[in-house]
Amino acid sequence: MVQGSRQYDAIVVGGGHNGLVCAAYLARAGRAVLVLEASERLGGAATTREFAPGFQVSACAHLLHLMPPALMRELDLAANGLKLAAERLPTVALGSEGQHVTYSSSEVSGALTAADVSRYPAWRALLERLAKTLHPLLSAAPPRLGTEAWRDRAALLGLGWRIRRLGRRDMRELLRIGGMCVHDLLEERFESPLLKGALAFDAVLGSNLGPRSPGTVLSLLYRLAAPGGPEILTQPQGGLGALTQALAEAARRAGAEIRTHAPVARILVRDDRVCGVTLGSGEELAARVVVSSADPKTTFLGLLGSEHLDAGFVRRVSQLRTRGLAAKVHLALDRLPHFRGLDPQSLRGRLLVAPSLGYVEGAFNYSKYEEYSSAPVLEVTIPTLADPALAPPGKHVMSVIAQYVPYKLATGWQEQRQQFKELVIRTLAAFAPDLPDCVRSSELLAPQDIEREFRIAGGHWHHAELAFDQFFMVRPVPGAAQYQAPVAGLFLCGAGCHPGGGVMGLAGRNAARHVMREAA
Repeated sequence: MVQGSRQYDAIVVGGGHNGLVCAAYLARAGRAVLVLEASERLGGAATTREFAPGFQVSACAHLLHLMPPALMRELDLAANGLKLAAERLPTVALGSEGQHVTYSSSEVSGALTAADVSRYPAWRALLERLAKTLHPLLSAAPPRLGTEAWRDRAALLGLGWRIRRLGRRDMRELLRIGGMCVHDLLEERFESPLLKGALAFDAVLGSNLGPRSPGTVLSLLYRLAAPGGPEILTQPQGGLGALTQALAEAARRAGAEIRTHAPVARILVRDDRVCGVTLGSGEELAARVVVSSADPKTTFLGLLGSEHLDAGFVRRVSQLRTRGLAAKVHLALDRLPHFRGLDPQSLRGRLLVAPSLGYVEGAFNYSKYEEYSSAPVLEVTIPTLADPALAPPGKHVMSVIAQYVPYKLATGWQEQRQQFKELVIRTLAAFAPDLPDCVRSSELLAPQDIEREFRIAGGHWHHAELAFDQFFMVRPVPGAAQYQAPVAGLFLCGAGCHPGGGVMGLAGRNAARHVMREAA
């Protein structure tokens, strides 16, 4: 134990949404919990901040659609201040000359063939049946391979039973498509290039994968398995930072202590067991367990130190694929731009620039050579249409996720920052010709900026690539699954562990339950 210090039951490293969820559940169970956040604001990548005078934006994630309603009810986020500015926002895939496609979880309309209109409900129904079967996997610790614990066998049997309940046809289809690339699956199902490009976008968003990459059907099913899925879009009033504040209030009301401006410099180990942390200021704090919401590389190689880990485990962590390939561009607008073929109501949701499978794959190809595409894939929101307080009266904010944007650029980012922002604006100007004249100010967060601002090694918002070899019972690496590190008393609760990234909160809730079971 650290001498002369209060003993906490748990110290949570990082005040992002998963860290706050974990702290809230631990505190509700009567544990003495301290959350330590390095920056001045809570939320990690789910935060709202000013990027130009008077203009505020959700700095990284910009829509809420993956967090389970059950979790939000359990933490009573509405009573803790969370309000929604808009719900069930539409998705519009932008096409040339104002010929767009609009779709939701139940229907599709716009510039596409009659055959695709009729096929879409069956497509959605199939994916929803498969996602419903997979959903329980997100809400529990994955089984630890090689053990004989009864709960692990029960989990595996439960998965097998849920798959059997799909019925022979759906079970066969799941086995057939689970490892496929989304390109081939969409080519089987649809004719319209615009619809296929847009649907592929949700399979590759935030990843180092293109539509032709094996396993992209898995990543699509992962997003759909979260309650609501990628089409049930919600915008919190005040941006994603408002969600963070509600989570923080829920944790405080449950009894958790939260400190900002408190960077953790080291996780302390005594007698082969974690016993607390040292802050950047030199202050030492004692705890029975430490739960890290930081990414695995930062947690194990930075805060803990490789001297406490065996060489094979250090190698596995070092080889995690963690380089981000998505950038964020923020635009402060003097007025609302006019998108051909769209009224302001349609602009309230998300707009996609992904006009075909070939377009998306072509954008991905550039990144293999440390270049960004001259025709990027974009996801766009204008949050001020539903929440005008984010900008001065009559002004607007545009929030853009751009892919594919490599962490390391062959020519260096310093010389390319302005050119890339101008490229994004030009790409959107093909659909909204007056956009360049509306822009007052702009900001770019490339993966290296995301790494620096949100303290995510590699700038990947999943903390580690979501792929077969870094998924489920081997996430983040063998030896650190089920939220438990190979050093006694150290646990994980961030996006680098199961089930992954997105503003979901399940990693935090699952980790809290595991800590309560293992450190009773």
